[in-house]
Amino acid sequence: MPIQTLLQPHFTDLGGGMTVRRMLPAASRQSVGPFLFFDHFGPVTHIPDSNTDIRPHPHIGLATVTYLFEGAMLHRDSLGSVQRIEPGAINWMTAGRGIVHSERTPDDLRKQAHVIHGLQLWAALPVAFEEVEPAFAHTPAAAIPVWRDELITVRVLIGQAFDLVSPVRTFAPTLYLDVAAQAGGVLHLDCAAEERAIYGVEGRLTVDGQVLEPNQLAVLSDGQPAVIVAEQSARFVVIGGAPLEGRRAMWWNFVSSRRERIEVAKEDWRQQRMGVIPGETEFIPLPER
Repeated sequence: MPIQTLLQPHFTDLGGGMTVRRMLPAASRQSVGPFLFFDHFGPVTHIPDSNTDIRPHPHIGLATVTYLFEGAMLHRDSLGSVQRIEPGAINWMTAGRGIVHSERTPDDLRKQAHVIHGLQLWAALPVAFEEVEPAFAHTPAAAIPVWRDELITVRVLIGQAFDLVSPVRTFAPTLYLDVAAQAGGVLHLDCAAEERAIYGVEGRLTVDGQVLEPNQLAVLSDGQPAVIVAEQSARFVVIGGAPLEGRRAMWWNFVSSRRERIEVAKEDWRQQRMGVIPGETEFIPLPER
């Protein structure tokens, strides 16, 4: 069977009408390739003056990967990066030894209704790179390679597939595809990555005859090709890559192969030693638990 595990979302209300469907980590599966966190937010209509901003918060030991289908966000970080994130672009932020960032509604959209819809994933860094210098890289939509046939469009966001290679640089073999399919479209997915999963964003799919509803994550059997059919107009993503060297400790926004490193990060954030975003005065306090 090509589907090894079928994961259902956990729902979290972030306020301002923003609901997040969290697919990873799950009780039965921590990661797929390097990805150990998968959030699908929206689609939701941002009402003028509603607050869906994510205030400054820290990360260690991972890379955040932000991708929008609709809307816009303003990324700012403690490196001084300021980047408007719009649909189709890939934004890869390497936390490494520590970074602080915020994600806010751009000023020009605050007073108007608009839809926000997208995905945020975390990729655990290989052990050898957990403490690298933090960095931020923006790859615009126009730089993402695209493969098409009559009923399928595949954007190769990260990694390589269909003889195309994404310009996004990673620390380990990583795969991330955005697929739009018309009804009846068929995608033959080969073994482009050791571990792979398919997430339904919109529309019903079948994976080698097994139904995949929207908002489900189908983890595929390792090393097995799969045939994905869109029963109706659909959109889905494929994620994966080389498996992690071992399980990671995860607490709040911190990821590490060593639990004691997370304890250090907690104290660093409590004492506000992890960096400051120019122009920001707010921050999210360390959770009590």
